[in-house]
Amino acid sequence: MTVYDPQTRIGGMIHYMLPLSKIAPDKAKLKPGMFADTGIPTLLRKVFKLGASKDRLIVNVAGGAKLMDQGKVFNIGERNYLVLRKILWKNNILINAEDVGDDLSRTMRLEIATGMVTVKS
Repeated sequence: MTVYDPQTRIGGMIHYMLPLSKIAPDKAKLKPGMFADTGIPTLLRKVFKLGASKDRLIVNVAGGAKLMDQGKVFNIGERNYLVLRKILWKNNILINAEDVGDDLSRTMRLEIATGMVTVKS
């Protein structure tokens, strides 16, 4: 996920691994970016503290793949995406564009100077 305010040119990104920190609260305190429910709010707080505005925020999302879970036992990618959507919805933040799901590995890049986001699959 990337966030970017085009007026202030403030942005950031997060690549979290798991949806909920309740499975490892101690680890979440040390590494909040590892979990969606701790990492996404941390990212948002940091960009807002630097001067980004929620009203101008451009959010792009990539990921949520089923790479190592072909049998859909854990659904980590889908659960990660659902937690992301819930956090953004609760904060009245819309997603500008997304490339999620399937069984594709993705690399996402945010260029802070221009706000350009690229995704390689």
